[in-house]
This record gives sequence, C-alpha cells and structure tokens, in this order.
Amino acid sequence: MTDLTGRVALVAGATRGAGRGIAVELGAAGATVWCTGRSTRGRPSGYGGAETVEDTADLVTAAGGTGIAAPTDHLDPDAVAALVGRIEREHGRLDVLVNDIWGGELLVEWDVPVWEHDLEGGLRTLRLAIDTHLVTAHHALRLLARRPGGLVVEVTDGTAEYNTEHYRLNVYYDLAKIAPIRLARSWAHELAAHGGTAVAVTPGWLRSEMMLEHFGVTEETWRDALATEPHFAISESPRFVGRGIAALAADPGRHRWNAASTSSGELARVYGVDDLDGSRPDAWRYIVEVQDAGRPADVTGYR
Repeated sequence: MTDLTGRVALVAGATRGAGRGIAVELGAAGATVWCTGRSTRGRPSGYGGAETVEDTADLVTAAGGTGIAAPTDHLDPDAVAALVGRIEREHGRLDVLVNDIWGGELLVEWDVPVWEHDLEGGLRTLRLAIDTHLVTAHHALRLLARRPGGLVVEVTDGTAEYNTEHYRLNVYYDLAKIAPIRLARSWAHELAAHGGTAVAVTPGWLRSEMMLEHFGVTEETWRDALATEPHFAISESPRFVGRGIAALAADPGRHRWNAASTSSGELARVYGVDDLDGSRPDAWRYIVEVQDAGRPADVTGYR
C-alpha cells in the first residue's frame, strides 16, 4: 500500500483538475499537503469555477491526510518565498513538490498562427506555465534539497515522445507544454547530487471540472459525452494521475525515474493502481494508436 505518513508535500496549483486529484491522493496516502492556488472562498481567480484552494485542503484531510490551504500567486516571488518559509518553520522539510501551475485554458486559441494569435494572451500563457514553475522551484527546491530522497513532479500535457512528434495547438501552448518536460530534466540534473528525483508526468484525457462543464456532464454522468465525442471514452478522473504520483512518491526506488517523462497510464501499469471506477486507462497509447490514427473509438485493451 502507498504510505506517505510523515511526508510533507507542496502541490502548487491544487485548486482544481489534476492538481486537486494529486493533492487528494497524496493525502489519502497520509501526507501533509500544502495546497496552493489563486481561487479562494470569497475571492475567485477569474476562472468562474466554484472550486477553491480551501475546498481542496478539506478534501485532502477527508481523504486521511492533513490538508493546508495556502492561497498563493506563483508569479509573485515574495509570496512564494513566504509560503516556503512557512513550510520550513512548521515542518523543517519538504519531501514532494508538484508543479502543476497552469491557468491558461481561457487564453488558448486553437490552431491560430503566431501573427494572428493575441500577443498579450500568448505571453500571459507562457508566464503562467513557465515563469510560475521557475519561481516556485527557485524557492522550494532549496528546502527540498536539504534531505536526500526529495521528489519533484512537473505536470504537463503530453509525453516527451508525443510532444516531440506533434505540434500542440499553437506556438504558445506548444512551448507551455514542452517546457515542464525540459524543466524536469533540469531539476533532475541539479538535484541528483542531493539525492533528489525529478519527473515530468502527464495525465491522459482528463475529466477536469472545466472539461465536464464543456460537455455538460458530471463525473457520474460523463459517459453521456460519448454521444458528442466518442474518444472521450478513454478519459480519466483527476484522481488517477494522483494515485500514480502518490505511488511514485512512496517508491524507495523512485530515483530510477530521474529525468523521465511518463504518463498516468504508465505509472498505473508499473505500480498497479486503478482509477476510481476500477479501470486503468492508457490514454496516450490510445491517442496514438486509435484517435490520431483515425480509427473508430474503441477502448478495448486500453483501459
């Protein structure tokens, strides 16, 4: 069983989506999880969603861990420094950092060339997806590197292999999603001498709150979306990637993953974890072999 009792984690970008799923599953394994985000009770970030960072912390605690809500803008170096200072004062350690800060969904213009894409929105996308990760690493890795065995997870969209071969939507999104893979390689290099491990992880087709809203379904009724998008059959809950990352964090041999790019599906296969419904979706293999290949939707052998 996955056991992270006594471990301290920081999930940067834990308000919703994969970040929330990861935070909850780290908590379910017994970790103390600092949950950051910009959407708080009474002060939404602009997404328009109902999710808050306090809600995520409550879910972590309900799952069996200790959830701590820490509203933070990760573009603000002073705010991140203060956050890490709190973690150091209260625990004296940081064992797991999950860099899942994103927030660019509403800025993405699909398949638009750079000369037509809104420049301000594009540059904002890069700030949210790259600058936030650098600011967070600058402050948090100093604490994480003090003890051997620390783990950094850079969350992105797509594996290194897939993103190398495929152009992702537009230049800004493409850069935003390849950058965390390169950052994981950087942290792997810099932490190796301190006994640390860094990995880039991508979920598959995520049933995030925003995606469920887009299809007009809920987590309980998500299969109704197959009438509109049959390939959504390969989708996964945010808890699935969380279970894989929790298992990775608990693995005493996790350093073999150092500098790797992996997926929720691969982690599930290696560690034997399932999604909430008992299935084990392998979305990126499905995307390559079925969806991108133009074959009819059929998840047989893929979940």
